[in-house]
Amino acid sequence: MCSQARACLCSRTRPRRLGGGVLVAGLLLTQVAVATAQAAPAAAARSSHWVVDIVHSQIGFKVRHLLGRVSGTFTDWYGVILTDDHDWRHGRVNVTIQTKSLTTGNDYRDADLRSPRFFSTDSFPEIKFQGTGMAVGDSTLDIIGLLTIKGVTHPITLRGTYQGLAEDQSGHERIAFEASAILDRRQYGIDWNATVGPNTLIGNEVEITIEMEATRVR
Repeated sequence: MCSQARACLCSRTRPRRLGGGVLVAGLLLTQVAVATAQAAPAAAARSSHWVVDIVHSQIGFKVRHLLGRVSGTFTDWYGVILTDDHDWRHGRVNVTIQTKSLTTGNDYRDADLRSPRFFSTDSFPEIKFQGTGMAVGDSTLDIIGLLTIKGVTHPITLRGTYQGLAEDQSGHERIAFEASAILDRRQYGIDWNATVGPNTLIGNEVEITIEMEATRVR
């Protein structure tokens, strides 16, 4: 066999020698992958997931009408509390509301509130609260997050009371709290108004309240 052919054959069969740096990097990447795979189930096991019991919860609002007050609520909504560990106090509250479910007990007024003058429910079917955290004391509670109405998002903090943790008839953990905040509806593009004598017909400040009972499902 000619020397050229032997050289070609040897180059195909001789194992390539990897540098020490490449070997170390490969070993480190393998260790990171294994550690990540082992940590993922552990993190999932530590996290918790609570679902709001809509039957025993309510979202409401109040706003001034001339000299009195009008109250309303939403009947179609969904809420969860998500945590990265076992403690719900370290969690985030996420709520999605269907705007067409708005009701004040008067069909004519509800139709007006769903119209483009106010919530424009055909164009903006959902209101969303995306929680960023909570601050919980012995009996106090701050729910912190971003509120989106009509496509406009602002930070908001709802303040209220933590009402405790208990086990229900099925053996599931439940928590309950209520909290409220006052917002300026004009910041969310809901700015229609009229003047009646020296007064505006509708107040600009709206009080929103959430009364929530949630069940732990994980």
